[in-house]
Amino acid sequence: MSLDTWLWVVTILLATVLLISTAKMVVPRERIAAVGHAGEWVMDFSPRALRGIGSLEILAAAGLILPAVLGIAPMLVPVTATCVALLFACAAAMRLRRGERATIITDLVYMALAIFVAWGRFGPVPLG
Repeated sequence: MSLDTWLWVVTILLATVLLISTAKMVVPRERIAAVGHAGEWVMDFSPRALRGIGSLEILAAAGLILPAVLGIAPMLVPVTATCVALLFACAAAMRLRRGERATIITDLVYMALAIFVAWGRFGPVPLG
């Protein structure tokens, strides 16, 4: 597979993960926290803050896909990927602060995937 294909696969994966994680906007915090240790972090945030985070995730998912698909400002894709990497870096920092070392790996993997997309779209395979 070409690098462009890999970048699309990873971009779609990240957008999907971001959209799935917006469930925190509609599912009560208590229900998410009851799922297990990995979901207890939501209790550190107000429902309003969770809606704000979820809104950013929706915008990030759109920013990863729509500019490239529509051909409108495709430079927003690597910019968005950079922002997504920062989002997951903050999530990893929050998990470290909470002592959740076992669950930090997923955030670091997503952060690395976002960095890959940013690198690929800023560098060797730019869009548009």
